[in-house]
Parts: sequence; structure tokens; C-alpha cells
Amino acid sequence: MFRDDLFKGARVLVTGGGTGLGRMMAERLLDLGAAVEVWGRRGEVVQAAADAMNAKHPGMASARAVDIKDPEAVEAAVAAMWAEGRPATHLINNAAGNFISRTEDLSHRAFHAIADIVFHGTFQVTQAVGKRWIKDGTGGSVVSIIVTWVRTGAPFVVPSAMSKAGIDAMTKSLAVEWGRHGIRLNAIAPGTIPTEGMFARLRPGENNPEQRLAEKNPMKRIGTPQDIGDLAAFLLTPVWINGETIALDGGSWLSGGGGFQDYLAWTDEDWAAARERIKARNAADKAQRG
Repeated sequence: MFRDDLFKGARVLVTGGGTGLGRMMAERLLDLGAAVEVWGRRGEVVQAAADAMNAKHPGMASARAVDIKDPEAVEAAVAAMWAEGRPATHLINNAAGNFISRTEDLSHRAFHAIADIVFHGTFQVTQAVGKRWIKDGTGGSVVSIIVTWVRTGAPFVVPSAMSKAGIDAMTKSLAVEWGRHGIRLNAIAPGTIPTEGMFARLRPGENNPEQRLAEKNPMKRIGTPQDIGDLAAFLLTPVWINGETIALDGGSWLSGGGGFQDYLAWTDEDWAAARERIKARNAADKAQRG
């Protein structure tokens, strides 16, 4: 469907681009001729990802350590892109975080751990890039990764659902406000596309969740890197689509809602065990990072 040089001359900023969905989309755009800059809080992770990408596409990937929760860090990083003569022409807002918890058990810190990345961070990057596109008169295109829960709600992931709903509203609002500047904003609400650590935090202790989720899906499968890479590429091209959120889940949200209703049956002991498994996974990740 796509020419190999479709994004020749383009430079795509991908937040959270060192792992998971962000890396999947970055790699697909590289295949289509784009240069990419991947951001992440852990500099060693995004640099390793960029090095791997450059092994296949020499000189086309770069990395920058940026904590998007920090508005001053975001502004400085975006200013540096422009000052270095490598301004972004497209933006993918992918950086996020999530974990399951009963809402009554959440601390303020736990809520802000999600909201400060997803809600505040996404806006801060979008504004920093968008105001430069407006000033330069170049236009641009934004794709934000949200969730189908913005349509249905979802139990036990309230900080994420609330924050992603805010990004859905931002997408619609800025599509109208910034359309006159040649800036389009759209969003993708992906279903299950397995990434490292995802099931450990959202399905702790469950055996083979991929198979169960595939069986529940109307199309009897889960998503792939090509699924999300192709849709992101399509929405970043100059199509006449603006302010839309597209579900990429094989129709799963139509039949399953937010997807965590099975946890309604959990006991206090089940939740305690889940918290311990999540803590153990986080500790293992931290130890692996050194």
C-alpha cells in the first residue's frame, strides 16, 4: 500500500519511541523513508533503540533523553531540534504509563505517575511543537496513541482512562483551532498489541493472556507491529482526516468495553497478590537497567 519513499524528507518525533508501540511505529516510518527522533526518559534505552534502527537505516534515527513530565525539559528539547536544523515535521505522542489498581487504593503519587506523563506530558510536547509549526508556517501532522476506554470507560485503570480522554479532547479541539495553520491531529486507540512488560502490569499472574484475548476478539487475533505502523503512517500523510480517533482493535471495543471487568470478582487477597507481582516486575526492570 505504501511507497518506500513515502516519507522522504520527513522527520518524525516519537515520544516513548525506545520501546513498545513507539518503536514499532518508528521502525515502520523508517522503512517508508522518514528520519525519526525517539524520546524517552531513559537515555540508554532510546539510544540503544536508535543504534539498532541505524543498523538498518544508517543515519536516519536519533535519540534524546527527555522526561516529558517536565515542561521546561520539553521546551528545551524541542528548541534544540530546531536549533540543530532538524525540526520535526510530524509528531507521534506515544509516551504513556499504566497499571491496574482499585481506585480507592490509589495514592496521589500513583495517580500523578500516570496523569503527569499522559495528560500533561502529551499536551506539553504537542504545544511546544505546534507553536513552532504555526510560527514557521509549515503546518504539520500529529498522531496520539490513546485507548478505546475513552469511549467506554474502564474499571481499575481510571488514571489512564481519564488522561487518555483528555488527549482525545485535545485532538478534537486542536483539529478545529489549528486546522487553519495546516496542522492536523488524529488519534489511534489500539487494542491488544503485545509490548514488553504490558501483561506484567495489566494482567499480572495470568497464564497466556494473548491466547485468551485473541479468542475474545471478533477477528480472533491480537494486533501486530504492522497494524499500528501502517495506520500511523496513513494518518501522518496529508489525507483529509482531522480530529478523528480510530479504533485499531478488530472490533473488540464493540463487544468488550474497557476490558477489565473480570477484575470485579477479585478479592482483597487477589489484589494484594497482584500488587506484589507488579512490584516484583518493577524491581526486576530497575535491576536490569542497572
